[in-house]
Amino acid sequence: MGSNRIVIIGGGILGLASAHRILELVPRADVTVIEKEPTLAHHQTGNNSGVIHSGIYYKPGSLKAINCRRGKAAMEAFCTSRGIAHERCGKVIVATREQQVPALGRLMDRAGRNGVEAELIGVDQLARLEPHARGLAAIHVPETGIVDYREVASRLAEEILQAGGTIHLNCRVDEVVSMPQEQVVLCSNDEFHADWIVNCAGLQSDRLMRMSGHAPPVKIVPFRGEYYELARDSEHLCRSMIYPVPDPAFPFLGVHMTRLISGGVECGPNAVLALAREGYTPGSFNAADMVEIMLNPAVWSIMLRYWKVGAGEMHRSFSKQAFARALQELVPGVRPGDLKRAPAGVRAQALTPDGQLLDDFAIQTRHRQVHVCNAPSPAATSSLSIGEQVARILLDAADLEANEGSDDVVTRILKEHPIGN
Repeated sequence: MGSNRIVIIGGGILGLASAHRILELVPRADVTVIEKEPTLAHHQTGNNSGVIHSGIYYKPGSLKAINCRRGKAAMEAFCTSRGIAHERCGKVIVATREQQVPALGRLMDRAGRNGVEAELIGVDQLARLEPHARGLAAIHVPETGIVDYREVASRLAEEILQAGGTIHLNCRVDEVVSMPQEQVVLCSNDEFHADWIVNCAGLQSDRLMRMSGHAPPVKIVPFRGEYYELARDSEHLCRSMIYPVPDPAFPFLGVHMTRLISGGVECGPNAVLALAREGYTPGSFNAADMVEIMLNPAVWSIMLRYWKVGAGEMHRSFSKQAFARALQELVPGVRPGDLKRAPAGVRAQALTPDGQLLDDFAIQTRHRQVHVCNAPSPAATSSLSIGEQVARILLDAADLEANEGSDDVVTRILKEHPIGN
């Protein structure tokens, strides 16, 4: 047995999935999860639309494509085996303008290369699937699904505790002391000694990496994603999910409509530069966060290149009518009066020093540290696969002896689809 004291910083779905998988593979490991908030899944995990993504959008061979496909299969198996409600309701990606139609062909090519079940359909079949949608052509992706990721995170936490792991809430990291044989994590109310730490801090991941003694390769920039809910008497306008054709220049998918596993239909999100890393309302403001954003030349590079897109997102943020017009491109029957404000989310988007939006997952290893530097959507879908990847990094680097005899259905899926293939 090698170095088995592991502290995972971040109680979202990635931190919990990593802890869960480490304990499955190394039952004797001493695993601790620390979370600065009073609840788990407080930020990105608990503030999204709950989509189990298919993997159709992502560049073949990328970490997003590989982990999304593995993670989707593992997530469905995990939910089925634990009795967590989920559904393969499918989605349509709709071209509403002639210039968008060629992009459907490119998405179909990615679907084929990524192993996604998808079909190019015409207006008649679109009308059968989504009678209120309008478009010239569409892609039907029947395997896209929905789930409540808070419930998934809760079950992961329960099983971590059952396996002997510990979870500490209200535990903000103030300092990380990295020594040759030990990592010491100092919090406001406690301290933790570890052989290895895992950084799954999401919106704070770059700051935590710097605090740990290493320069982060990217800067996290917060983008607020705002949602509306359809009024109950308008929910018939969307049967499953209705998405626009995405702009290939951005890692965002555009304003869309999604049926929720708990009932109801959510519309959104837009993507607005937030003035606080945890800024969930338009008025949210943090002086230190804003100064950091404004002093980042890469942010200005993005703003100058895409000012028109940004202006449109801001307009939709402050105008329900503008938000409704974006939805009307897909579903003409939507009216501003059908929309009710819903809680927003904040996406941790990594920005490279040269002003590029990093459009793939990024995991880096330093001295006795594993850093998940960038894990935006589809990270929740991919979480069990990313957790497996983190666990395997630790197995290799920390000389831990794995228990490979488990016959759990999730374990079988992850074994059948190793990252290297």
